[in-house]
Amino acid sequence: MSILSRSLISFFLYLCLIKSALAQTLSPETYNVKWTSQSKNSGESMPVGGGDMGLNVWVEKGDVLFYLSRSGAFDENNIFPKLGRVRVTLSPNPFTDGATFRQELKLQEGSVEIAGKSGNQEVVLKIWVDVFNPVVHVDVAGNKPVQVNAWYESWRTQDRELQGREKNASSFKWLKDKVIASKDIVNAHENGILFYHQNKDSTLFDLAVKQQQLEPVKSQLWNPLKGMVYGGWMQGENMVPDVANGQLKTVSGKYVNTPFLGFGLKSRAAARAHHLNVFLHIEENSDAEKWKNGLTKIVSKAESEKKTARQKTLDWWNAYWRRSHIAINVEKPDPASPIWQVGRNYQIFRYMLGCNAFGAYPTKFNGGLFTHDPVFIDSTLTFGPDYRSWGGGTFTAQNQRLVYWPMLKSGDFDMMSSQFDFYLRILSNAETRTRHYWGHQGASFTEQIENFGLPNYAEYGQKRPKDFDSGVEYNAWLEYLWDTSLEFCLMMLDIERFTGSDISKYLPLIESCTVFFDQHYQYLAEKRGAKKLDQNGHLVIFPGSAAETYKMTYNSVTTVAGLKTVLSRMLALPAKYGTDTQRKEWATRLGRVPPLSFRQMQGHQTIAPARAWERIQNTEIPQLYPVFPFGMYGIGLPDLEVAVNTWKYDTEAIKNRNHTSWHQDNIFCARLGLTEEAAALAVKKLQDSGRRFPAFWGPGHDWVPDHNWGGSGMIGLQEMLMQTVGDSICLFPAWPKDWNVKFKLHAPYKTTVEGELQNGELVHLKVTPESRRKDLVIAELFK
Repeated sequence: MSILSRSLISFFLYLCLIKSALAQTLSPETYNVKWTSQSKNSGESMPVGGGDMGLNVWVEKGDVLFYLSRSGAFDENNIFPKLGRVRVTLSPNPFTDGATFRQELKLQEGSVEIAGKSGNQEVVLKIWVDVFNPVVHVDVAGNKPVQVNAWYESWRTQDRELQGREKNASSFKWLKDKVIASKDIVNAHENGILFYHQNKDSTLFDLAVKQQQLEPVKSQLWNPLKGMVYGGWMQGENMVPDVANGQLKTVSGKYVNTPFLGFGLKSRAAARAHHLNVFLHIEENSDAEKWKNGLTKIVSKAESEKKTARQKTLDWWNAYWRRSHIAINVEKPDPASPIWQVGRNYQIFRYMLGCNAFGAYPTKFNGGLFTHDPVFIDSTLTFGPDYRSWGGGTFTAQNQRLVYWPMLKSGDFDMMSSQFDFYLRILSNAETRTRHYWGHQGASFTEQIENFGLPNYAEYGQKRPKDFDSGVEYNAWLEYLWDTSLEFCLMMLDIERFTGSDISKYLPLIESCTVFFDQHYQYLAEKRGAKKLDQNGHLVIFPGSAAETYKMTYNSVTTVAGLKTVLSRMLALPAKYGTDTQRKEWATRLGRVPPLSFRQMQGHQTIAPARAWERIQNTEIPQLYPVFPFGMYGIGLPDLEVAVNTWKYDTEAIKNRNHTSWHQDNIFCARLGLTEEAAALAVKKLQDSGRRFPAFWGPGHDWVPDHNWGGSGMIGLQEMLMQTVGDSICLFPAWPKDWNVKFKLHAPYKTTVEGELQNGELVHLKVTPESRRKDLVIAELFK
């Protein structure tokens, strides 16, 4: 008897056990993060954001500080920089030593509130970001008049050469190239402080094109770095620039390791209420004057909407929290309990993802919008706050995918377009490089990919053998690693299945990705010999790669599973997608994909990472990618035992088990129904980070806050609660019976499932639409 049939009881019978009670709407306020002491440094900051902007907010030595970040800002070297730091000081200061202090992240509102009381003076600052306009708001309210000074602080007032490991923040990484970070412009402007950066004519794009021998087709390639201008304007109601002798006054200082200049605003007079704004703007193919005109439009729009902006932002966050949640043991809050922390940190990490809901670029796996001074992560990294490991404009696909997979079950479908449109924008560049190098069709997307669609400049390989294929990275980890784009193709197909929305604009991208493998491996086979296919009419996918671990593979499990799943799902699309001719071609292409390979490990049949390979060099477990993400094995699917054997008996997989960073062992165990293992790994993934803000995990393999750490934790917890196969929805396939939980998750076919499990008993269940109840099965909780 299969695990599914043995461990599931019919939904009809189980309904008899459900109490007739309506679930109360979960308030995220339960999980607000509250501090009653000031921070020591930026490493103890709180994240706040909205739309596509993020701030790190902290109070240090009586000053309120925050870093500014916005999706889509990249300098000439492809650094993703902070747009500056703001320092707010009050006089008289309610945040002096000995004063009563509170700093609270208010999830329901998407804001940080800072309150101080000194003697009979009380002041509250509320810092929030307009979800629909790129504006930061600082609202100051006190019971007595106060004077406010606000300083825009910049550490980029001079051109400067990046030193040593500092280049890891750029696309140059470890290379010995001389890298100059060019200065920003800061000056007084209309009773405010104007700051911006204009990219120089020559950028990383030009170097990459020349390096990768693409100059003959350069005019065909999209270049987002050309003419980019980014920055903003800080102003306050009843505030003016701090000037002396007609000149904008500056203060020089040093924050930790980094010298800076501060440019000040001051209130005209003490008052009980003050309001400070920071407007941000980014523009490609622009210049300073065009950019200023664009900024003026943003300011005008924000001014016209200021009476409704706060309410619209509150409404957006309220809708966001109503959309989905997972709350564990919420009836007995215990911040010291790692299990309770799992539910809290799931919620606050989802909040961090929501801060880039509408980003022009995907949320970066290596810190997102919330990086801070690196010395508080590694004491040897004495660099400025623009630093992050693994580059700023480089998007590593195997890491990025884990940030976006959880958005399906949390119902955050609109947020996924940032990642999808990223690939859509660079599709033409990927197809152009394929035609240029090999003369066939299809999109060649590499693993570490620049924001303009070419391989990362450093990872491409600087010392390449003569006549080495120009389209292939000369890199032991990344060579022939092209199949990660297939996961994003599957996400796009899942959007159609979950929501029914039209994905026609993504179909050429999905098709191009599958065409590449079909044509490229026939092309390579023809170069080796007289036949394009093997004796069974299948592609010979060599050389390939199974993640970064099994190299120079023959029929990699990740490529085979990815192509089989994506092409099958293309054929399962509604009839409006693709012509009859196209669909016949999809079926023919699917027929050429070779089968998965298997091997005996410790006397058990297991999934093999490939049919053959030359070397093993990293610590992934690609032999379980047919479980996740590609869903060929799991609860309710055939031959589950083979996949379970792979987890239990494959000695290479066992050696590579890990919970940190991008490791997805927790997801594998959940999908395999291994409850005890999945629960233990969920705790390791999502318990407090050990830093002051509990969801600032890392660095792991990457950086802080490690977003693929949080994303993989979210996915695993979702899969423990609910899995879907075809029309079926299975609840609690790997959920511990002693974890009380309230949840609301999304399933295919416009379905939501909301419920509450208490003391091993399902006390509430709501399925929308009601017609989907018949497709629900509930795993037996007491085995």
